[in-house]
Amino acid sequence: MSLPAPSARKPLHTRRISFEGFLRDDGLWDIDAELHDSKSYPIHMRDRGDLAAGEAIHHMRIRVTVDDSLTIREIATAMDSAPFFECQAATDPMTKLVGVTLGAGWRKAIDGAIGGVAGCTHLRELLFNVATAAFQTIPVYRSQQREAEGQRPDADAPAYYLDKCMSWDTAGPVVQRLMPMFYRPRANAKD
Repeated sequence: MSLPAPSARKPLHTRRISFEGFLRDDGLWDIDAELHDSKSYPIHMRDRGDLAAGEAIHHMRIRVTVDDSLTIREIATAMDSAPFFECQAATDPMTKLVGVTLGAGWRKAIDGAIGGVAGCTHLRELLFNVATAAFQTIPVYRSQQREAEGQRPDADAPAYYLDKCMSWDTAGPVVQRLMPMFYRPRANAKD
């Protein structure tokens, strides 16, 4: 399914964001996040001078290293391009997140450690989604490993993602079909 054809338009701004998950040789996991902003036309920046079309306004990278419990063990940040020289000061406070677990309360933990003027808006935006990338990386890989070894999923423990999205609604058809042991139909409302 595609978006409808757009009206006539010209490109002005591009933001590219990517996340990659890795299993390290030491058993830890790296989630690498990258953000790159550019304009399709030349611009002048007060601190950096003239930038050519396509040159990075923001180019920021984060590597979050977690263990199997999704607890942050290390965090590294690089700002290859930022609007102001002072932006570089936002990399050090990121280490306040070491020891925090990706999961419930993640956004609140980010805001508590580097919210507002204590950090960088763009780094916070990347961090919000690091948790999703970690969930896509680690539990899925571990589940595939268990299946390859002939282990059955734990039928007594509901998956962490149940009731976190429309498709994984415990009263919905996907759960009824794939995880019937956790299917809970809603009581019919009386008209």
